[in-house]
Amino acid sequence: MSSALCAAPVAVVSVFRAVPAPWPAPVVQLVAFTPWFVLPAGAAFLLGLRARRPWLALPAGALLALQLLWLFPPDQVADRLLARQTDPLQGQEESIGQGTGQRPSAELKVMTLNAWKGQADAAEVVRLVRENGVALLAVQELSPALERRLDAEGLGALLPHRISRSRDGAGGGAVYSSRPIIPVDSVDGSAFHMPTVQLELDAGGRQAPLTVTNVHTKAPVWGRASQWRSELAALGRLAARPGNMLLLGDFNATLDHAEFRQMLQGQDRNRPGGPLVDAGAAALARLVPTWPMAGPPLPGVVIDHIVTGPQVHSSGYAVLPVAGSDHAALLATLSVPAAD
Repeated sequence: MSSALCAAPVAVVSVFRAVPAPWPAPVVQLVAFTPWFVLPAGAAFLLGLRARRPWLALPAGALLALQLLWLFPPDQVADRLLARQTDPLQGQEESIGQGTGQRPSAELKVMTLNAWKGQADAAEVVRLVRENGVALLAVQELSPALERRLDAEGLGALLPHRISRSRDGAGGGAVYSSRPIIPVDSVDGSAFHMPTVQLELDAGGRQAPLTVTNVHTKAPVWGRASQWRSELAALGRLAARPGNMLLLGDFNATLDHAEFRQMLQGQDRNRPGGPLVDAGAAALARLVPTWPMAGPPLPGVVIDHIVTGPQVHSSGYAVLPVAGSDHAALLATLSVPAAD
């Protein structure tokens, strides 16, 4: 019966994960931890084998296979292996995503960080920007005090262009850039300010425009799950615009949430050019958590993301803890194709 006891919670969570229903907030939160249920699924399978009871081992094996399939989808694994075979010397630096053909492209190093109500260590943030050559930084939960500390540490000299709305608490945010940025709009109906900006990159003498949204959705807590769903849906509509797209920040969602997968796929799964690409998932880094780095002792999950349009490559994906914040910073290098 030990096998059955291990398998039972896995089966329950698997139903919640597999059925795209508007689950209440506690279920939404539970589904975020789906990757960790591979452990009791594996234990159930091994216990069933040890007991030599096929009626236990077979369903437990099916649950384990399902967990592994969700963690490592065959298409993503195949793409990753193909990238390694194409350029094995690049290691972690190979491009990920759908191809840009022969068009010239511009390289852009980006970073995102939820600063935990402005508590992140400003010196460490600026150090990461400097040492990694970051040219675009998105910050969520930017407080006025943190903005001042970042300025004192020299962020303005590295990234002189910004669009900022700092606030005490969780509502602030900013986009810092080495190149001029132009405000476009913000996500309709969002609880936190989620601005969209545009910048022009140089791709060998041709313009490579990029539209960037600094994402911070409302967490799916009691009474807020519907707000969370509407914000993810709004992000999906925004990403349906033509051109090179980048959405980065704290989505408060994982790939185990149907709402996040729907955002990537587009309405009716027919987004022009193909689905959006989650750089972390494409790098097979779903077991590298971005939260919580501090606070309650919970298993880590990936709720921060760098998401690109299908024609934008990403490489060098990294998760970088930052002192003072309960979120890790995410880093990636983008290859942005020139305009047609």
